Amino acid sequence: MSIVPAAAQVLAVLRYLARQAAPVPAATISRDVGLPRSTTYHLLDTLAADGFVVHLPEERRYGLGVSAFELGSGYSRQAPFQRLARVPLARLVDRTGHNAHLAVLHGREVLYLIEERAPGRAPLVTEVGVRLPAQLTASGRAMLALLPNAQLRALFPDATAFVQRTEVGGPRSLTALRARLVEARRIGFATEDGEVTLGFSSVAAAVTDRTGHPVAGVAITYESGSVDAAQQEQLAAEVTRTARELSRRVGGR
Repeated sequence: MSIVPAAAQVLAVLRYLARQAAPVPAATISRDVGLPRSTTYHLLDTLAADGFVVHLPEERRYGLGVSAFELGSGYSRQAPFQRLARVPLARLVDRTGHNAHLAVLHGREVLYLIEERAPGRAPLVTEVGVRLPAQLTASGRAMLALLPNAQLRALFPDATAFVQRTEVGGPRSLTALRARLVEARRIGFATEDGEVTLGFSSVAAAVTDRTGHPVAGVAITYESGSVDAAQQEQLAAEVTRTARELSRRVGGR
């Protein structure tokens, strides 16, 4: 597949601006993106003319414009990620016979975007639109395991961040959470047992983008006593298989 250099440069600038906490000078954009200054200014002028970038003359900085916001709003309306994920999740349910769901990180919580229910299985708390503490859920742990330590510290600054839902209890400190995340990275998937809902367990794997950043978590949930260790390994293999397929579909690893 051939790459158009000018288009790649435009996308690099937009992607860079999207990652910044505030508008930045053109010289900084040029340096960090690795473009000549003249090229950077030409690109910024073109993007500003179409509203994708806004120039703040008093601050001598550039930030994302209204057209960039419209792109993000269009993405939300079209929900392409949910569309890409629905069939793989349905296949996961068919292969395992258990309920499956897709969630994304939203601060210290996970937000459920899709729930695929297996025939005859009871409804779960993980319905679309529900938010749960990320450190308690298998989906959340699968994603948290791939975040930098600094981001984890920012998300979980003290003991008040470690909400509990059942008497089983989950991690109550950053040290305890990190131990769970290290294990999840080592084996390639995350689990929870009765920490979200008593009597139910989950296994999950992360969907990653091209940089290896977690963009979602795929999980299946089952009655705790219905699955032995060998069966859990098989379920984990099916979940990671689906997560890898979704990662490929979004251009990730």
